Amino acid sequence: MLGQCVAIPVLSENTLDFGTIFLTVKVLLFVEQGGEQLMDEKSSGKFEFERPNAAPFGSVLYQEHLKLTDKSHMAPFAGYLMPLWYSSISAEHKAVRQTAGIFDCTHMGVFEVAGADAVGFLNSVTTNQFNDLKLGSSRYSYILDAAGNVLDDIIAYRRAPDKFMLVVNAVNVPKMKAYFEGLRNDEIVIDADKPDRRLEHRPAMCDMSGSNAAGDCRVDIALQGPKSMDVLFALSRRKTFATHIADLEPFQFVDQDIQGVECLISRTGYTGAKIGFEFFVHPGTAPQLWQLILHKAKPLGLVPCGLGARDSLRIEAGLPLYGNELAGEFNISPFEAGYGWAVKLQKEFFIGKAAMEQTARTYDMKVARVDLPGAKGIRPVRKKDGVLNRDGKSIGWVLSCAKAGDRQFALVYIGRESVKENDSVGIYYLARSQIQIQQGRRQSVQKGENLDADIVGTVVSRFAKF
Repeated sequence: MLGQCVAIPVLSENTLDFGTIFLTVKVLLFVEQGGEQLMDEKSSGKFEFERPNAAPFGSVLYQEHLKLTDKSHMAPFAGYLMPLWYSSISAEHKAVRQTAGIFDCTHMGVFEVAGADAVGFLNSVTTNQFNDLKLGSSRYSYILDAAGNVLDDIIAYRRAPDKFMLVVNAVNVPKMKAYFEGLRNDEIVIDADKPDRRLEHRPAMCDMSGSNAAGDCRVDIALQGPKSMDVLFALSRRKTFATHIADLEPFQFVDQDIQGVECLISRTGYTGAKIGFEFFVHPGTAPQLWQLILHKAKPLGLVPCGLGARDSLRIEAGLPLYGNELAGEFNISPFEAGYGWAVKLQKEFFIGKAAMEQTARTYDMKVARVDLPGAKGIRPVRKKDGVLNRDGKSIGWVLSCAKAGDRQFALVYIGRESVKENDSVGIYYLARSQIQIQQGRRQSVQKGENLDADIVGTVVSRFAKF
């Protein structure tokens, strides 16, 4: 049995006070540091963080990847060396849509929030409501700063009445460690209108993803695709196991043993697959589980999948990625991203509520999904290409685009009322080379400009399930 994760009052690898993290203090301290700029930022409630520079390193599955693909297919991502693909992005994408795929998600951040203050803390620090979350269930939410900026989107799993597991994006792990520690030490403004307001709830917290951390450590391996249930049944012939897995509904989870590997098995994922699971296991047993799944499920058509397919699948499904369709250059809010339902404005308080109330009343942009031709010979659509209405007027920009078969799907940031589902939209390709610039092709597009479309597609439903 894995031990309990506990908060330790002194510095160690298992506490959230990481001395190697550089945390910009301009807006965090409640003492005067001098300068008008400091006070303006402090009063705004904006949280600033500078990610520390560090060489990327392999995940706990790095050696497993090298058995399956060449080092040239490995690339740095969120501080880790991760596989871009094993065979090809298109083949891995197709496998997840038709059979099943397995993904290394062990770079994701996993925290425990525990104690009598756990529910109150999550209700104050995230936008969603957790009082009514049932045991064995999880919920999607956002973490904001007091200015309403999205710091991350997360999923919280309720493992006991007073114990939650919090999963955050890999790229945001250092930032969220610093933010949580700052909150618990009263170093962060939580209400821009009342800068002296303090957080009422202070649960025990720890990082569960480090392999050297004491206690209940967890990392994530994802299994996605229509044959995911068959894969799980192939891993264990126990009747009770099959019953528990078959009964799981989306965003529910169960603790089960898979051939000696203790797992938290969750009916979640980020590919748009109607059937998919995530396994949260100890870092030390992650390679064992990875090998078991590959061995048992190969006859079912399962393949290992890299970052490329992970991105193309989520784009095709319309799912936002932090930094692209959420926050990022345009500071995209949950309402603009299509997730206003995860922001419970009826709550008495959560950090960033006042700003979100204002956003809910005034936002005039949205993320939309566009289906475009993608056959061989058609130039791929890229980020920042212009989006045009049928009159040729620019209404926004491409955020992400990915090929799926002979189609390509783009997530675009456009005027909220500019187009609706089934409307035609055009894409203007930005210059890709110096020669194209000399020929008059633009390097950027502004809203309101009139341009000629290079390719035409259709606005489709915001999200898709496969």
